[in-house]
Amino acid sequence: MKTYRTSFLLAFIANIVLAVVLVGLWLHYRAPKPVAVKGPQTSTPAAQDPTTAQPPSVETPLVPVQISAQRLQSIGVKTGVVETKLVEDEIRTTGAVAIDETRMAYVQVRYSGYIEKVFADATYQYIRKGQPLFTIYSPDVVATEREYLVAKQNQEQVAQSTVPGVASSASSLLDATSERLKQWGVPQQEIARLESTGKVQQELEFDSPVSGYITERNALPSVSVQPDMRLFTVADLSSVWVQAQVFQNDLGRIKAGDSATLTVSTFPDRTFRGRVDFIYPQLDADTRTAKVRIVSSNPGLQLKPGMFVNVVLKVPMGRQLVIPASGVLQSGTRQIAFVERSDGYLDPREVELGSRIGDDFVVAKGLKAGEQIVTSANFLIDSESQLQASLGSFVPPPPGAGGGSAMNTPQVNAELTSEPNPPNKGSNVFRVKLTDVNGPAISGAEVSVTFFMPAMPAMGMAAMRNVVTLSDKGGGAYEGPGQLQSGGSWQVTVVARKNGQTIGQKQLSVTAEGGM
Repeated sequence: MKTYRTSFLLAFIANIVLAVVLVGLWLHYRAPKPVAVKGPQTSTPAAQDPTTAQPPSVETPLVPVQISAQRLQSIGVKTGVVETKLVEDEIRTTGAVAIDETRMAYVQVRYSGYIEKVFADATYQYIRKGQPLFTIYSPDVVATEREYLVAKQNQEQVAQSTVPGVASSASSLLDATSERLKQWGVPQQEIARLESTGKVQQELEFDSPVSGYITERNALPSVSVQPDMRLFTVADLSSVWVQAQVFQNDLGRIKAGDSATLTVSTFPDRTFRGRVDFIYPQLDADTRTAKVRIVSSNPGLQLKPGMFVNVVLKVPMGRQLVIPASGVLQSGTRQIAFVERSDGYLDPREVELGSRIGDDFVVAKGLKAGEQIVTSANFLIDSESQLQASLGSFVPPPPGAGGGSAMNTPQVNAELTSEPNPPNKGSNVFRVKLTDVNGPAISGAEVSVTFFMPAMPAMGMAAMRNVVTLSDKGGGAYEGPGQLQSGGSWQVTVVARKNGQTIGQKQLSVTAEGGM
């Protein structure tokens, strides 16, 4: 019993201690942490998360460059002209052939009756105007024809009457009966036959009012006919509609009267011409398109209602300033064109472009008519311009610098040549001739030639740099082998040192042959 009491007491004390510890921990972590405030602060997304701060994008600067005619030819540079000309845009879409509703006719009668015979007995049967469609028996027409004959007989009998008003009443009755037959649509030849023969025709022949194809037929033998019943629908398919679907952002460029070109897969070598007739005022909320109705002639009835067609809408834009599309270099967020100046430089010009029209771009800003621009090898010119801008060495080289001549300084003249000339991708031998301004050769110098080509991210190429050290061959001649990792335009820096000091530094551009 004593052992049991001791164990119970120890367990009770342990539980109390554990409870006190837990309460202390809860109070400790629940207490708010003091925050030191050193001054007014503003919260910005960049301050809250420094990793989200993005440096502003900076476009690579460009400077004008001069390249000799030989180098331009070797790297395949071509030029085009900025010109003003009449242009028209194209909007390509699809559509479906439909019946021209203005060329549809409905055949109905204006009296009740019963159809006896049907001559046009098939849907899409072609009928000509005046061709018999059916015959009909109408008690009302028969009764009116009899009234007409009676009125005509009475007029003849009282024609010589001297009683006032008798002759005119008989004539008026005859005219009223004749007018009733005309209003019912009884043909004039039937009225003439009735008058000449004096006999009532039990069955009237109904002829087609138009030429075309029967697209609907409800006329059947022994069918009772009422004036509101449509017996035939006849469509003239020599001209059809094409319902084209045009997106809402293109609707503003289309107007009634614009020309259109239609093609169908059934006739791949055939082109149909049409014109925009109407732009529907309602937009489809699901496809964001509106219907544009095009009217097209249909020779040979090759365009069938319901046929799927490809549509090209011609949008005239008047006279616009345009350049070849190949003359535009997309450089990040800029559009650059290299303009050929009269002094031989290629000037990088930022331009604003409008729509692309075939192989041309409409120029909104940045160029003038008559200017010459580079239309091929733009990326090489761009690399050369970036290189000179990045080195901060925009000192225009004289014509022929790429052929081996150098830019002179007041202290030293340096002439760079290579074997082969021009250099190529791979191994080359480079030579430099050093002379002072008065003509004597400079010997005993340390000469190095640095070749640099900037990175071209669009082509996946990193920047390349290669330093070639030349040996003194005597008489101011220096020579040494060197490697070029790629063909293209290289920025070259020739540095001459003597007695630990730089006596000359020359910069020029060299175009190496071979692939990139």
